[in-house]
Amino acid sequence: MQKIASFTINHDTLQKGMYISRIDGDIVTYDIRMKLPNGGDYLSTGQAHTFEHLFATYARNSRLGKEIIYVGPMGCRTGFYLLVRDTLSHENAIALVQESCAFIGAFDGEIPGNQKAECGNYLDHDLVGAKRLGKEMADVLRGWTVEKLKYQE
Repeated sequence: MQKIASFTINHDTLQKGMYISRIDGDIVTYDIRMKLPNGGDYLSTGQAHTFEHLFATYARNSRLGKEIIYVGPMGCRTGFYLLVRDTLSHENAIALVQESCAFIGAFDGEIPGNQKAECGNYLDHDLVGAKRLGKEMADVLRGWTVEKLKYQE
């Protein structure tokens, strides 16, 4: 079997940030890397779950919401994938992730979609942890540019 593109990135040198993972026709996949790979510190399921609810809700309700295809955590628990239509510029994708992280970092209230009838694991949430992740990533992505979207070799 052919190795998928994300497995060809050197995870020993990969840093926190936002990267273009792949472009498939009219779909762009961004790697929102929140933890250092194999660093021993990973997203907890509660943090990732809450971050996903807030990120997806914010992004899909933003001015760019029609461009969003998917927001979801990586299986390795080091970050998230954001899939968008290629009509969304890289500059706007960066701005959207920056805004989403700031929103999450400052969020106060009921987690969207956190009722039993709305969520398949509604008891596994960590708002405090998700807010901390949002603040950390807002700091990491401050001043992020299109040039930084390329994985470092």
